[in-house]
Amino acid sequence: MFGGKMIRFLVLFSLLVQVTWAQKGGQPAVGGGGGGGQQNAPPPRPLALMKKWPTLSGYPPLVIARGGFTGLFPESSVTAIDMALSSAASDLAVLCNLQLTKDSVGLCVTSLNLENTTNIEDSFPNASKTYKINGEDVKGYFAMDYSFKALRDKVTIVQNILSRPDVFDNTCPLGSVEEVLHSRPPLFWLNVQYDSFYNEHKLNMSDYIENTIGFQSIQYLSCTEIGFLKKMAKKVTNDTRLIFTFLGPDAIEPTEKKKYSDILKDLKAVRAFASGILVPKEYIWPLNANGYLAQRTTLVADAHKFDLEVFAAAFANDIPGSYNYSYDPVAEYLQFINDPNNMVDGFVTDFSQTAANAIACLAGNDTDKKVNALIITHNGASGTYPGCTDLAYEQAVKDGADIIDCSVQMSKDGVAFCLDSPDLARDTTAMSTFLTRAVSIPEIQKEKGIFSFDLTWTEIQSLKPKMYSPFEQNSGLERNPEAKNKGKLISLGDFLGFAKIKPVGVLINIENARYLASKMHLDVVDAVTKTLKNASLEKKQVMIQSDDSAVLSKFKGESGYKRLLRFEEISGVSKQAAEEVKKYADGAVLSRRSLIDIDFDCTTKQTNAVKALHDCNVSVYVYVMRNEFVHIPLDYYADPTIEIATYVIDVEVDGIITEFPKTASRYLRSPCANIHAVYTILASPPGELLKILPKRLPSKDFPPPPLEIKDIVDPPLPPVGAVPVLDSKPPPQGPHGAQAPAPSSGMAVAANFGFSLAAFMALGLLSMGH
Repeated sequence: MFGGKMIRFLVLFSLLVQVTWAQKGGQPAVGGGGGGGQQNAPPPRPLALMKKWPTLSGYPPLVIARGGFTGLFPESSVTAIDMALSSAASDLAVLCNLQLTKDSVGLCVTSLNLENTTNIEDSFPNASKTYKINGEDVKGYFAMDYSFKALRDKVTIVQNILSRPDVFDNTCPLGSVEEVLHSRPPLFWLNVQYDSFYNEHKLNMSDYIENTIGFQSIQYLSCTEIGFLKKMAKKVTNDTRLIFTFLGPDAIEPTEKKKYSDILKDLKAVRAFASGILVPKEYIWPLNANGYLAQRTTLVADAHKFDLEVFAAAFANDIPGSYNYSYDPVAEYLQFINDPNNMVDGFVTDFSQTAANAIACLAGNDTDKKVNALIITHNGASGTYPGCTDLAYEQAVKDGADIIDCSVQMSKDGVAFCLDSPDLARDTTAMSTFLTRAVSIPEIQKEKGIFSFDLTWTEIQSLKPKMYSPFEQNSGLERNPEAKNKGKLISLGDFLGFAKIKPVGVLINIENARYLASKMHLDVVDAVTKTLKNASLEKKQVMIQSDDSAVLSKFKGESGYKRLLRFEEISGVSKQAAEEVKKYADGAVLSRRSLIDIDFDCTTKQTNAVKALHDCNVSVYVYVMRNEFVHIPLDYYADPTIEIATYVIDVEVDGIITEFPKTASRYLRSPCANIHAVYTILASPPGELLKILPKRLPSKDFPPPPLEIKDIVDPPLPPVGAVPVLDSKPPPQGPHGAQAPAPSSGMAVAANFGFSLAAFMALGLLSMGH
């Protein structure tokens, strides 16, 4: 087991602060605090941004770290507290959920039942007890049954959310309130959850707070019970603010025996004993039955009329919220602060870093200026709509993409169109219509498929597109189910016609050219060349991408086209290999792991790929960025924005290829993308988190090989045979020389597979004690 001092040193030494703050001029505002009754100035906020915010205090929304950085480390552990403090970008409050031992020592732990957050069952087997809590029998292990020494000597803490990494479990003992205060957080928030329960068992929360901790150490004191707050209102000084914590709408408040939803109807009465309220975030932005945002309530505006601050809980990057957020945690924070008339006064979060970034860097800071890295789509905005559809491309333009992409496939009758794969089974409804056409083609893929070159364009147009959710089967993370079958597939000609009138460039991806030429007598290179010339994109940036150098050689004489050679995973690039790439391409498209190696969900080191290729004047583009937290290494804290910042700032790629262009655009068009700005989201150095793992496990797999000459140079393309005669008539032509598209399909109701979004939310909220 690591000692607390060793872990504290490693965390502070190894983990680079992701947001750097450098105030330029001016003095921080300082004020007092207060409890219920007349509104007083808020507690001092020494690092507050030097501008007026439309919160009740005029300060930026407060970031409240629940038990420290609990998104990665066990709650209130030394590592969790130090990580939250070291990465604090704005004024930070550390929240401690108070429990008492039988000798009246305060612990910081969310769950009353220690079995949920510690290894106590292993230390004291068969010693669980049953108590009646809020009218229900609860069996487990409770702090009040043990002395602090017994718990300290034998019990260690673990992650209480099962989807989170367990590598830091059992490395620290339970954290006491005094130890959290000893870390000197800028602001300390003490939350009392079960005052009546402890009183029933002769343990007094208020005496402990007043006589052991002292109100001078507490800037925010919250409780779910009105009786406790009214008692405290007579004792606290102006430096301590009293906050009424609301549980679920149907839960019963112990003092007045009313539902919390009924108490919420009389905010004037609440203001008599509290200066703020802490509510589940759904009190402000409720969700409908399908997991989308419903109509916003008027709670924030109503509370502010009575001088009540509103703090929202419970935010976590790895617990999906509404489908509206597209798995982007920053988008959720912005939903609560972008409207100046309904801006919350703070967030209780397990990922304080992301909340701080959203407030300081990304709230209302959009600009037309952007750093040099290009935003290139992968099948359009395929995280929002089915890939390669008209809607996916329209959304990509709205979301700020610089380049939209079309992976070209060929129909049996020679129509070039956009789709990620020649196999129609994954991205369309082909399985329900053309199952008998399924065949095995080992040259293209291992599995059987229904391939585009076996169907005419008319047959393909009869299909509906299908949303691809890459993590749905294993993790239950479904993308935008209401759009599951929306949009329509479009031809290459119509894709180029759309791009021509929009402020974007294009990337044309060509694969399987050899098979199409030799086996299907289809010349995809010729189809792309002719369609590009017909589209007349002289003023547009045009990129031609392929995994085949012979394909790129066909475009060598085309001025204005940038050729990109795509590779599978590699571990590095020699000077000779980089020079060989330059003979065929202007840029290289490399996977994330080819640039930053990953093992056990942690980054290990940066490869030399970008430097070697840049030295030979070859641009580098990284693929593919996705928002889902299961796709993101632990170093980036389940935050896609931090991952993007790492590749752009630290690795210095020339562009990112993403399925969520809005996430990339929001960051790259913010002032914080400039490393010389006052406030900057910095990269997460590869390998830093790996250094502080309590134990190093053997590598999961072998590293990929380095790039070699044989991986670069391909033989010439085979000649194209005679095109077979089809029985059907040529398809009618659309406005850009392609077949006329079919009418747009209607919306289909999506079935949920694996865990539903609602199940994820329920599990997460229960685990967090809300």
